[in-house]
Amino acid sequence: MDSIIFDLDGTLWDSREAISKCWTELLSSYDVRKKVITVEDMTSVMGLLLPEIGDVFFEDLEKDKRDTLINECCNAEQKYLHDNGAKLFDKLEETLEILSKKYKLFIVSNCQDGYIETFLHAHNLGKYFLDYECPGRSGLKKAGNNKLIVKRNNLKSPIYVGDTQWDLNSAKEAGMPFVYARYGFGKDVQGYDYVIEKFDDLINLFI
Repeated sequence: MDSIIFDLDGTLWDSREAISKCWTELLSSYDVRKKVITVEDMTSVMGLLLPEIGDVFFEDLEKDKRDTLINECCNAEQKYLHDNGAKLFDKLEETLEILSKKYKLFIVSNCQDGYIETFLHAHNLGKYFLDYECPGRSGLKKAGNNKLIVKRNNLKSPIYVGDTQWDLNSAKEAGMPFVYARYGFGKDVQGYDYVIEKFDDLINLFI
């Protein structure tokens, strides 16, 4: 094992409350059926691609209007998160600092271009990660982005850490072992290779 690729939402931080507030504020000025986005709503769509989230929340709109609205919601959330950040999981930076001394660290998340950057900027964590990728930048799904990170950084034996079945499936498709972050948003994840109950369990697991 020479590297660790992390999911973001539900693995490194919890941005649900901040995002739900941003989206609800924006939607108050739109003629849509769903005007309030709750934390529970955000939990239910974490891990989905943005067009899929639009299908869930705004099925009453035509597809082009749905996509436009999702993009506006994302722009609003990114501005907020860039300036304010969100809730990091306990002992996150301390653990990243220890892991980074032995392994190359990366992020692959199903998000829009710029979202991972808000996490890195707001919490000054860019120094721990060598590279990152998302469908908003590459146009690829998570498995493809995992493969892209591996190829681009010449990784020999990476492992993926995530919290949902989608994360596990994408890791397996990319040919890498999977660590299930059970403290995250996903439930009843099946087929994982390792499991952690809190983020700093990674130290006992791999150091």
